[in-house]
Amino acid sequence: MDAQHHEKALARMLREIANDAADTAQWTGRKAFAERTMKALAVVKRHLFVQPEHAAAAYANRPQRIGHGQTISQPYIVALMTDFLDLGGAETVLEIGTGCGYQAAVIAAALDGGHIHSLETVGALAETAAQRLGDQGYQNITVHHGDGYQGWPDAAPFDAIIVTAAPEAVPDELIGQLAPGGRMMVPIGRPHDRQMLTLVRKDKAGRIAADKVLPVAFVPMVKSA
Repeated sequence: MDAQHHEKALARMLREIANDAADTAQWTGRKAFAERTMKALAVVKRHLFVQPEHAAAAYANRPQRIGHGQTISQPYIVALMTDFLDLGGAETVLEIGTGCGYQAAVIAAALDGGHIHSLETVGALAETAAQRLGDQGYQNITVHHGDGYQGWPDAAPFDAIIVTAAPEAVPDELIGQLAPGGRMMVPIGRPHDRQMLTLVRKDKAGRIAADKVLPVAFVPMVKSA
């Protein structure tokens, strides 16, 4: 597919995300996403993050399989989770579940001087994502291979944490690695059952509050082999 096709598909994707934001406002409380979020989505080339045979449908507003039992999330969900982190630009962010690297790239585009540590349990995905992100010039993303349940204590605390697979409960290690005043977006629930995208906040005194945002369906969060 040529560049013109991708540009048109991207524009359509952005319109659909804006429409979905308005349609789900009764759940999320947000009728529109921040300009910083939408600009980040506009600059990331999603077709470079899917398997080549799926490139023609890369900007469709739906999840796609990326191999190893994992998926690249629906663009609207990527936008929603990014937006709820309320990034200002210079944060240190932890992502659990690198996958193909697309969500990390969107967050990187929303940052200005910040850094992302992205953790992937599947070694092959971690390797290819790191190569893909490096080839595209993302210098503020470090991909690690490890157990997402353990987080990445070497770089903690994190101003924001985003989890792109569903644990049945928020791991205590991730709560511990969230900085005071920080925010975490995480889908919670059992595999093939009702899951709820949840915003976890830690106040300056270290107290935790959690708010349900939207029913979702994510692959389960698994421990590293």
